[in-house]
Amino acid sequence: MKLVGVDVGGTFTDIVYTDTGENRTFVHKVPTTPDDPSVAVMAGLTELCERNGIDLGAIDHVLHGTTIATNAVLEYKGAKTGMVTTKGYRDIIHIGRHQRPQHYSIMQEIPWQNRPLVKRRHRKTVTERLTPPRGEVLTPLDEDEVREAARELKKEGVESIAVCFLFSYIDPTHEERAAEIIREEYPEAFVTTSSSISPQFREFERFTTAAMNAFVGPKVRTYVANLENSMRSSGLKADLHIMGSNGGVATSGLVSERPVLTLLSGPAAGVLGGAWCGDLANRDKLITFDVGGTSADIGIVEDGHFSEATARDTWIAGYPLMVPMIDIHTIGAGGGSIAWRDSGGTFRVGPRSAGSRPGPAAYGRGGTLPTVTDANVVLGRLSKDNFLGGEMPLDEAAAQRAIGGFAKDLGLSMHECAEGVLTILNANMANAIRSRTVQKGIDPRDHALVAFGGAGPLHGVEVAAELGIKEVLVPPYPGITSAVGLLTTDHKYDAIKTEFQVQGEVDVARLNTDLEAMETALARQFRDEGLSRDQTRFERTADMRYVGQGYELRIDLPQTALDETAVEAAFGRFHEAHKSDYGHSYPDTPIEIVNVRVTGIGAMPKIAAPAMNGGGERSLDAALVKKDACYFRVEGTLQSFDTPYYARETLPLEETIAGPAIILQTDATTVIPPGSDARADASGNLFIRVGVAS
Repeated sequence: MKLVGVDVGGTFTDIVYTDTGENRTFVHKVPTTPDDPSVAVMAGLTELCERNGIDLGAIDHVLHGTTIATNAVLEYKGAKTGMVTTKGYRDIIHIGRHQRPQHYSIMQEIPWQNRPLVKRRHRKTVTERLTPPRGEVLTPLDEDEVREAARELKKEGVESIAVCFLFSYIDPTHEERAAEIIREEYPEAFVTTSSSISPQFREFERFTTAAMNAFVGPKVRTYVANLENSMRSSGLKADLHIMGSNGGVATSGLVSERPVLTLLSGPAAGVLGGAWCGDLANRDKLITFDVGGTSADIGIVEDGHFSEATARDTWIAGYPLMVPMIDIHTIGAGGGSIAWRDSGGTFRVGPRSAGSRPGPAAYGRGGTLPTVTDANVVLGRLSKDNFLGGEMPLDEAAAQRAIGGFAKDLGLSMHECAEGVLTILNANMANAIRSRTVQKGIDPRDHALVAFGGAGPLHGVEVAAELGIKEVLVPPYPGITSAVGLLTTDHKYDAIKTEFQVQGEVDVARLNTDLEAMETALARQFRDEGLSRDQTRFERTADMRYVGQGYELRIDLPQTALDETAVEAAFGRFHEAHKSDYGHSYPDTPIEIVNVRVTGIGAMPKIAAPAMNGGGERSLDAALVKKDACYFRVEGTLQSFDTPYYARETLPLEETIAGPAIILQTDATTVIPPGSDARADASGNLFIRVGVAS
């Protein structure tokens, strides 16, 4: 199989090609084209194929991580969106819940009120009502009102419409009929229903998730169509699969209908790529540390499995979201992060970024503001002649002007200022990791830090040192690890059913019926996509809580039919999980099954472990590219070191590389500070021991 992974970032578009039969892998990076990311995707893919003699038409699958939906939400640049909802519930997505993002702030911003996904004048109400818990029809749907609402929204110029009825998670019939009517009246509109996106209780979150799907829908659908058209016109016949936030890929058709599933698509692929590297290195406790041009993404892998965000932790740009999502924490910290002084005179770095255009001053595209990349150039940690394998020379003089001007404003020397930029950025990133580990009862010192992304290996060792982490792994292709992660995953679809069954009164037959129905529906979807039964498997889970609690924990269920013994065993696992997460449990308190879930997984071909050539004939002397001045702070003093720069692809295996040293490769640069050392091994990873000489 010939596979391509494409990850579009804020600064660069990363591409990896692998032939699973011959175990050949090639990588490439090109600047992202923000106005239409598909331009960079096709340009980069074409360049990679031309350089390596690859037949574009022979590629079997293209797997893609995209930021289109995420950026539309972050930048508040989605479609003009309307909503049709149950009479009396027009303002659910404005009111929200009694909790505010910041309980005690009187100046806080509430995103769903300050930046509504659907403006109030575009929310139309219609007569209909179901009753819980079985979904009996209390008031039939008034179809004439739906038609009138659709006509009004069309007249108002709305491009996309979300249908959100109160108890549609029990029975979607009213929502589905309303959507049919809207499509009859306004066939050009993008129409979505809350029951097709998130069929579970909690109307505020469900309505908001559906509204977000409508908000980003037209933009994502247009992008996917443009990319597929470009692929076909260039002779690329491969299937297009797009990464979802749940860690699996979906067909382009499904993503065009449910684009909300792609939020955090790229970062999710990064966690998978980090887990793949950990598997190569026989490490099963990992912190994935993905630093690109505009952001840093942090994920946790325990015992080889990544964690999934809970309902209370799933947010995008301040909006609650109810779709399956890998637990990822993102901060505005990357190579393009701008150094600045706030109104109080404090030295800050990020979250604002120079992006890809104009980018850091060192890129020579007209940027003048001091960035993290410029600081690394000034300190000698980025080689001006070896960036992107020498294809993109860096403008050292421009970097010095940018950092030097800021340094003068601060009353510092240029090198002190540059080192200060990195110190602040590293502290921000270390604090972000603490929030996902220490604050959740996880000791980061028990984990290896997997540093990747274009800037991750530049900062990984110093961030690890702040956290007491003793080992850093740098993947074989660190700058494109998210793209590699796309080639390690499978088709993955989720189904959910709200139950509300309490311990002691559980209807086991109903649970089995609902689980079987969801599994059958997912099996049918896989079959329609050409996957046979032996290529698929299913995982069953339940969301449980103590009666009276507000949020749930996800608990595994057996993959066979349930009986009372199996249900009680699941309740026992809930007690254990609650104690693990919160430090206590209540064995005498009844447990409620809120939702049951089925995850369907369809096997995809995957990238193989790198084929490493023997390193016996290699030497550090042969791998040496140059020696040059590089600055590091040692025992409180910023010092210049005559530092060796090595080409990673020619490093000897299992030979210690003492810091300070710089490891160069096409897609990333790795910094080994004084007091640490590194070695390359047959897994393809670079192992760095942190602070071994201190």
